[in-house]
Amino acid sequence: MRVEDITSRENAWIKKLIRLQNQAKDRRKEQAFVLEGLRTLKDAAENGVTFEQLFFSASVYSAHKDDCEALFSHAKRLYRLSDELFLKVCDTKTPQGLLAIVPMPDIIHKSLSPIGRYLALENLQDPANLGAIARTAEALGLDGLILSKDTCDPFCPKALRASMGTLCRLPLYGCEDLTDFLRKSGLTRYACVVHGQSVPIRDVTFSDGCVSVIGNEANGLSEELIRSCEYSITIPMAGRAESLNASVAASLVMWEMLG
Repeated sequence: MRVEDITSRENAWIKKLIRLQNQAKDRRKEQAFVLEGLRTLKDAAENGVTFEQLFFSASVYSAHKDDCEALFSHAKRLYRLSDELFLKVCDTKTPQGLLAIVPMPDIIHKSLSPIGRYLALENLQDPANLGAIARTAEALGLDGLILSKDTCDPFCPKALRASMGTLCRLPLYGCEDLTDFLRKSGLTRYACVVHGQSVPIRDVTFSDGCVSVIGNEANGLSEELIRSCEYSITIPMAGRAESLNASVAASLVMWEMLG
Protein backbone atom coordinates (compact mmCIF):
# COMPACT_ATOMS: atom_id res chain seq x y z
CA MET A 1 0.00 0.00 0.00
CA ARG A 2 1.28 3.45 -0.87
CA VAL A 3 2.46 5.61 2.03
CA GLU A 4 1.91 9.36 1.86
CA ASP A 5 4.26 11.69 3.73
CA ILE A 6 2.80 14.63 5.68
CA THR A 7 5.17 17.39 6.73
CA SER A 8 2.88 20.26 7.68
CA ARG A 9 0.43 20.76 10.51
CA GLU A 10 -1.70 22.68 8.01
CA ASN A 11 -2.41 19.47 6.11
CA ALA A 12 -6.16 18.78 5.89
CA TRP A 13 -5.86 15.28 7.37
CA ILE A 14 -3.83 16.60 10.30
CA LYS A 15 -6.47 19.25 10.98
CA LYS A 16 -9.19 16.61 10.90
CA LEU A 17 -7.19 14.39 13.24
CA ILE A 18 -6.85 17.20 15.77
CA ARG A 19 -10.54 18.10 15.55
CA LEU A 20 -11.58 14.50 16.18
CA GLN A 21 -9.33 14.31 19.21
CA ASN A 22 -10.53 17.57 20.72
CA GLN A 23 -14.20 18.00 19.81
CA ALA A 24 -17.09 15.66 20.59
CA LYS A 25 -19.31 17.52 18.10
CA ASP A 26 -16.83 16.76 15.32
CA ARG A 27 -16.73 13.10 16.31
CA ARG A 28 -20.52 12.96 16.14
CA LYS A 29 -20.62 14.82 12.84
CA GLU A 30 -17.95 12.67 11.20
CA GLN A 31 -19.07 9.48 12.99
CA ALA A 32 -15.42 8.73 13.62
CA PHE A 33 -12.90 8.91 16.45
CA VAL A 34 -9.16 8.50 17.08
CA LEU A 35 -7.29 5.56 18.57
CA GLU A 36 -3.73 6.00 19.78
CA GLY A 37 -0.92 3.60 20.65
CA LEU A 38 0.48 0.30 19.46
CA ARG A 39 -1.31 -1.91 21.96
CA THR A 40 -4.67 -0.23 21.45
CA LEU A 41 -4.44 -0.42 17.66
CA LYS A 42 -3.33 -4.07 17.71
CA ASP A 43 -6.27 -4.93 19.95
CA ALA A 44 -8.67 -3.04 17.69
CA ALA A 45 -7.33 -4.81 14.59
CA GLU A 46 -7.71 -8.20 16.27
CA ASN A 47 -11.36 -7.30 16.94
CA GLY A 48 -12.06 -6.50 13.30
CA VAL A 49 -11.73 -2.71 13.38
CA THR A 50 -10.72 -1.10 10.08
CA PHE A 51 -8.56 2.03 10.18
CA GLU A 52 -9.84 4.65 7.76
CA GLN A 53 -6.53 6.51 8.08
CA LEU A 54 -3.43 5.30 9.92
CA PHE A 55 -0.76 7.82 10.91
CA PHE A 56 2.66 6.68 12.07
CA SER A 57 5.92 8.36 13.03
CA ALA A 58 9.17 7.70 11.26
CA SER A 59 10.79 6.24 14.37
CA VAL A 60 8.00 3.82 15.31
CA TYR A 61 8.35 2.02 12.00
CA SER A 62 12.07 1.53 12.58
CA ALA A 63 11.49 0.21 16.10
CA HIS A 64 8.40 -1.94 15.42
CA LYS A 65 8.49 -2.79 11.74
CA ASP A 66 6.68 -6.14 11.99
CA ASP A 67 3.91 -4.75 14.19
CA CYS A 68 3.47 -1.75 11.90
CA GLU A 69 3.28 -3.91 8.80
CA ALA A 70 0.58 -6.03 10.45
CA LEU A 71 -1.44 -2.91 11.27
CA PHE A 72 -0.96 -1.50 7.78
CA SER A 73 -2.98 -4.41 6.38
CA HIS A 74 -6.01 -3.14 8.33
CA ALA A 75 -5.75 0.44 7.04
CA LYS A 76 -7.32 2.04 3.99
CA ARG A 77 -4.79 4.89 3.83
CA LEU A 78 -1.33 5.32 5.36
CA TYR A 79 0.43 8.52 6.36
CA ARG A 80 3.99 8.92 7.64
CA LEU A 81 4.78 11.88 9.89
CA SER A 82 8.07 13.18 11.14
CA ASP A 83 8.62 12.58 14.86
CA GLU A 84 8.43 16.34 15.45
CA LEU A 85 5.06 16.68 13.71
CA PHE A 86 3.69 13.58 15.43
CA LEU A 87 4.46 15.10 18.84
CA LYS A 88 2.40 18.16 17.90
CA VAL A 89 -0.73 16.23 16.94
CA CYS A 90 -0.89 13.37 19.46
CA ASP A 91 -2.92 13.57 22.66
CA THR A 92 -0.36 11.98 25.00
CA LYS A 93 2.91 13.37 26.37
CA THR A 94 4.88 10.23 25.51
CA PRO A 95 3.32 8.98 22.26
CA GLN A 96 3.99 5.53 20.82
CA GLY A 97 3.99 6.82 17.27
CA LEU A 98 0.67 5.46 16.00
CA LEU A 99 -2.72 7.12 15.52
CA ALA A 100 -5.75 5.94 13.57
CA ILE A 101 -9.10 7.38 12.59
CA VAL A 102 -11.76 4.68 12.90
CA PRO A 103 -15.52 4.63 12.23
CA MET A 104 -17.75 5.11 15.24
CA PRO A 105 -19.93 2.08 16.04
CA ASP A 106 -23.69 2.47 16.18
CA ILE A 107 -24.61 2.50 19.87
CA ILE A 108 -28.17 3.72 19.42
CA HIS A 109 -29.93 1.14 17.28
CA LYS A 110 -29.06 -1.95 19.32
CA SER A 111 -31.20 -4.36 21.31
CA LEU A 112 -30.55 -5.46 24.86
CA SER A 113 -30.59 -9.11 25.81
CA PRO A 114 -33.60 -9.91 28.03
CA ILE A 115 -31.32 -12.08 30.20
CA GLY A 116 -28.33 -9.73 30.22
CA ARG A 117 -26.86 -7.88 33.17
CA TYR A 118 -26.08 -4.23 32.49
CA LEU A 119 -24.88 -1.05 34.12
CA ALA A 120 -26.52 2.24 33.11
CA LEU A 121 -24.83 5.62 33.57
CA GLU A 122 -26.84 8.82 33.94
CA ASN A 123 -25.00 12.08 33.27
CA LEU A 124 -21.56 10.71 34.20
CA GLN A 125 -19.12 13.52 33.37
CA ASP A 126 -15.56 12.31 33.98
CA PRO A 127 -14.14 10.37 31.00
CA ALA A 128 -11.62 8.70 33.30
CA ASN A 129 -14.48 7.32 35.40
CA LEU A 130 -16.24 6.06 32.29
CA GLY A 131 -13.08 4.35 31.05
CA ALA A 132 -12.42 2.73 34.41
CA ILE A 133 -16.01 1.51 34.66
CA ALA A 134 -15.85 0.01 31.18
CA ARG A 135 -12.60 -1.78 31.99
CA THR A 136 -14.09 -3.29 35.14
CA ALA A 137 -17.33 -4.18 33.37
CA GLU A 138 -15.49 -6.20 30.75
CA ALA A 139 -13.23 -7.85 33.33
CA LEU A 140 -16.22 -9.00 35.41
CA GLY A 141 -18.28 -10.16 32.43
CA LEU A 142 -21.02 -7.54 32.29
CA ASP A 143 -23.13 -7.65 29.13
CA GLY A 144 -22.72 -3.94 28.37
CA LEU A 145 -23.00 -0.31 29.43
CA ILE A 146 -26.07 1.85 28.79
CA LEU A 147 -25.25 5.55 28.43
CA SER A 148 -27.59 8.50 28.84
CA LYS A 149 -27.45 11.24 26.22
CA ASP A 150 -25.68 13.60 28.64
CA THR A 151 -23.01 11.13 29.74
CA CYS A 152 -19.52 12.06 28.56
CA ASP A 153 -18.34 10.87 25.16
CA PRO A 154 -17.02 7.28 25.38
CA PHE A 155 -14.87 7.91 22.30
CA CYS A 156 -12.87 10.85 23.63
CA PRO A 157 -9.13 10.17 24.09
CA LYS A 158 -9.21 10.31 27.91
CA ALA A 159 -12.01 7.73 28.19
CA LEU A 160 -10.38 5.44 25.63
CA ARG A 161 -7.03 5.56 27.44
CA ALA A 162 -8.62 4.90 30.83
CA SER A 163 -10.48 1.91 29.41
CA MET A 164 -7.29 0.38 27.97
CA GLY A 165 -9.18 -0.29 24.74
CA THR A 166 -12.22 -1.82 26.44
CA LEU A 167 -14.57 0.82 25.01
CA CYS A 168 -13.81 -0.58 21.56
CA ARG A 169 -14.93 -4.07 22.64
CA LEU A 170 -17.59 -3.81 25.33
CA PRO A 171 -21.15 -3.45 24.00
CA LEU A 172 -22.36 0.14 24.45
CA TYR A 173 -25.97 1.28 24.23
CA GLY A 174 -26.86 4.95 23.80
CA CYS A 175 -30.29 6.48 24.31
CA GLU A 176 -32.01 9.84 24.13
CA ASP A 177 -34.13 9.32 27.26
CA LEU A 178 -32.56 6.94 29.76
CA THR A 179 -35.60 6.67 32.02
CA ASP A 180 -37.87 5.76 29.12
CA PHE A 181 -35.28 3.44 27.58
CA LEU A 182 -34.86 1.45 30.79
CA ARG A 183 -38.60 1.33 31.45
CA LYS A 184 -39.18 -0.21 28.03
CA SER A 185 -36.21 -2.59 28.28
CA GLY A 186 -38.01 -5.20 30.36
CA LEU A 187 -35.00 -5.41 32.70
CA THR A 188 -35.35 -5.29 36.47
CA ARG A 189 -34.08 -1.83 37.42
CA TYR A 190 -31.96 -0.97 40.47
CA ALA A 191 -31.22 2.68 41.31
CA CYS A 192 -27.93 3.12 43.18
CA VAL A 193 -28.37 5.82 45.83
CA VAL A 194 -26.54 6.98 48.96
CA HIS A 195 -29.53 7.73 51.17
CA GLY A 196 -33.29 7.35 51.50
CA GLN A 197 -35.37 4.20 51.54
CA SER A 198 -32.87 1.77 50.02
CA VAL A 199 -31.75 -1.83 50.42
CA PRO A 200 -28.11 -2.61 51.34
CA ILE A 201 -26.55 -4.12 48.25
CA ARG A 202 -25.30 -7.15 50.16
CA ASP A 203 -28.96 -8.08 50.75
CA VAL A 204 -29.90 -7.93 47.07
CA THR A 205 -30.11 -11.05 44.90
CA PHE A 206 -29.57 -10.08 41.27
CA SER A 207 -31.03 -12.33 38.60
CA ASP A 208 -30.63 -12.42 34.84
CA GLY A 209 -32.28 -9.54 33.02
CA CYS A 210 -31.29 -6.65 35.28
CA VAL A 211 -29.68 -3.24 35.19
CA SER A 212 -28.16 -1.09 37.92
CA VAL A 213 -27.97 2.66 37.43
CA ILE A 214 -25.13 4.94 38.56
CA GLY A 215 -25.58 8.72 38.52
CA ASN A 216 -23.62 11.92 38.16
CA GLU A 217 -20.44 12.27 40.25
CA ALA A 218 -21.70 15.32 42.15
CA ASN A 219 -25.49 14.96 42.16
CA GLY A 220 -26.21 11.26 41.84
CA LEU A 221 -29.32 10.04 40.03
CA SER A 222 -32.24 12.22 39.02
CA GLU A 223 -35.39 11.83 41.08
CA GLU A 224 -37.35 10.86 37.98
CA LEU A 225 -35.05 7.95 37.26
CA ILE A 226 -35.02 6.80 40.89
CA ARG A 227 -38.81 6.75 40.96
CA SER A 228 -38.91 4.74 37.72
CA CYS A 229 -36.78 1.91 39.14
CA GLU A 230 -38.27 -1.04 40.98
CA TYR A 231 -35.60 -0.97 43.68
CA SER A 232 -33.25 1.52 45.32
CA ILE A 233 -30.02 0.01 46.58
CA THR A 234 -27.06 1.42 48.49
CA ILE A 235 -23.50 0.53 49.45
CA PRO A 236 -23.28 0.76 53.26
CA MET A 237 -20.36 2.86 54.50
CA ALA A 238 -18.99 2.80 58.04
CA GLY A 239 -16.65 5.78 57.78
CA ARG A 240 -17.26 9.52 57.56
CA ALA A 241 -17.24 9.71 53.77
CA GLU A 242 -20.65 10.61 52.37
CA SER A 243 -20.17 8.89 49.03
CA LEU A 244 -17.79 6.89 46.86
CA ASN A 245 -16.10 7.80 43.61
CA ALA A 246 -18.45 6.84 40.76
CA SER A 247 -16.10 4.27 39.26
CA VAL A 248 -15.45 2.68 42.66
CA ALA A 249 -19.17 2.50 43.43
CA ALA A 250 -19.85 1.05 39.98
CA SER A 251 -17.16 -1.60 40.50
CA LEU A 252 -18.69 -2.70 43.81
CA VAL A 253 -22.15 -2.82 42.29
CA MET A 254 -21.00 -4.85 39.28
CA TRP A 255 -19.16 -7.28 41.55
CA GLU A 256 -22.37 -7.90 43.51
CA MET A 257 -24.41 -8.18 40.30
CA LEU A 258 -22.16 -10.88 38.90
CA GLY A 259 -21.02 -12.52 42.12
